[in-house]
Amino acid sequence: MHLVQVWMSSLPPVAIYALVGLVIGAESMGIPLPGEFALVGAALLAATHLTNPWLVGLAAALGAIVGDSIGYAVGRRGGRAVLERFGRRFPRHFGPEHLAQAERTFARHGVWAVFFGRFVALLRILAGPLAGALRVPYPKFLLANAAGGIVWAYGTTFVIYFAGQAAERWLSSFSWLALVVALLAGLATTMYLKRRATRRAREEADRTQPEEKTTVG
Repeated sequence: MHLVQVWMSSLPPVAIYALVGLVIGAESMGIPLPGEFALVGAALLAATHLTNPWLVGLAAALGAIVGDSIGYAVGRRGGRAVLERFGRRFPRHFGPEHLAQAERTFARHGVWAVFFGRFVALLRILAGPLAGALRVPYPKFLLANAAGGIVWAYGTTFVIYFAGQAAERWLSSFSWLALVVALLAGLATTMYLKRRATRRAREEADRTQPEEKTTVG
């Protein structure tokens, strides 16, 4: 995750927004890409003022809505066969057990599976193609898809954004606190050493005075 953020920080803001939209869009079409990593990385950059959180959320929401709609069209045209073909190509992501689990979720929750699927890694990839293959009416799909995409995109962005800002303020406060503690420790050490040196000087003076008196006498 850190490497993704470092690489993204080298890009101009417009390229970051485009990257977020494209990666999330491709993931929503059914291609197993790290869309959430891209979103979190861009949101963390927003916390350091390298990107705008509203534009990060917009790019993510558009990518999710458009990508899911394309995935829906692919699934509706190809049917379950296209999902099984994807399963043979990407068995770790679209194996028979994954497809069966996604179908059970759709059977249990209907169109709400599209909305809540945006927050679950497996369903985020399969929701669009599976809804198309199962012939979910597109208006209902689009409503659930848009609502889920917007809530997920802006919710994730601003949770990470505010968490990043809080961490930055805490680290900034901690650095000032560390500086103050270091200064106080330095002053305390200096005063201690100075008092100890003064005490030794007085003790040495007290020792030499009787010796001088004895010599004079």
